[in-house]
Amino acid sequence: MFITEEDYKVVIGNDALKVITQTDEANRANAEAEAIEEISGYLRPRYDCVATFAAEGEQRNRQIVMYTCDVALYHMVSAMPQKMGYEIRKERYERAIKWLEGVQAGKIIPDLPAPTNEEGDTPGGTTIFRSESKLHHTW
Repeated sequence: MFITEEDYKVVIGNDALKVITQTDEANRANAEAEAIEEISGYLRPRYDCVATFAAEGEQRNRQIVMYTCDVALYHMVSAMPQKMGYEIRKERYERAIKWLEGVQAGKIIPDLPAPTNEEGDTPGGTTIFRSESKLHHTW
C-alpha cells in the first residue's frame, strides 16, 4: 500500500491509531483507498496519479503522504461512534482539501510526475488564460 503504519506516526499516535481503526485492517485499507481516490480527483487533471500512488519509500511525495493520512483518518473518525477526536481530524482534512484545491487551480505546484501518453511523452498541458481586473475610472 501507499501508506504505511510509520506514516501515521507523523499525524497521530500509535495508540490513537489503533482506536480509530478499531483494530481492523480492513477499515484502514478501505479508508486509505477512499482517501487515495479523493485526492486523485483533485490531482488527475495535471498529474499521473497511478505513478504518484505507486511510488514507495523515499520516492513518495511526503506532503501527499501526510495529506493521504489526514484524509484517511478523517474518514475513519467519521465512522466512529460519537466521532471521537473529530474536531482535529476535520481541521486537518479541511487543510488538506484547501491545499488540493490550490494544486488543482495551479497556484501550488507539487513535485509529482506529469501524465504521459503511450509513447512516454508528456502531452501538452492545459493553457490557462487570465487577464487583469477591469479598470473603473471614475473622475
